[in-house]
Formats: sequence, C-alpha cells, structure tokens
Amino acid sequence: MSEQYLDEKDVRGIAEYVRIGLTDDEVAAMTVDLNNVIETLKPITEYDLEGVEPTFHPIGDLSNVMREDVEVPGFTQEVALSNAPKQQDGCFLIPSILGEGGDR
Repeated sequence: MSEQYLDEKDVRGIAEYVRIGLTDDEVAAMTVDLNNVIETLKPITEYDLEGVEPTFHPIGDLSNVMREDVEVPGFTQEVALSNAPKQQDGCFLIPSILGEGGDR
C-alpha cells in the first residue's frame, strides 16, 4: 500500500459513530483493511468525467413505483381464524417452541 488515507484516530471515530466497539488490535487491523479498500478503489478517481451527468438511479427517470397507499377493508376476526387449525378465545393457538411444550 503506497498511502495511508485513514489513521487509527479516524477509524476510532468511525467505529464510535456506527456504535461498534473495537479493541486496540481490531482498530489497527481495521485501519489496514480500510486503507486497502480505499487503495483498491483509487483507480476510479482517475476517470475523465468532464461533462458526464450524475446518475441518481440505475434505471434513469424511474421515480416512485409504489402504489398509492389506500385504506381498504381488512379481514374480520372470523375470516382470519377460519383456516386456523386450532384457535382459542378468538386467537390463533400455536405449538409452543420453548419450555415444556403444548399449545399457547
């Protein structure tokens, strides 16, 4: 690696910002790793981008493809429970996965 872009102080700041606890050894290793990543990506800074318009979405002018959020009637409790193998007091009754077993 020819240059160091980040020092350990930078890595500690990044770790604190993203709330990751790192030991001193991990900070040293992460500093080397992050600088290697930056060095690997350095060639993309050498492209001549004069006059190239920035791309904000890989599909061009596509904006919101989501449908309108429209309230529609939901299921009644009876319909929701109609295919339940077991039910009790208007609730789904499911096998217990923790503890002594049985339905809950």
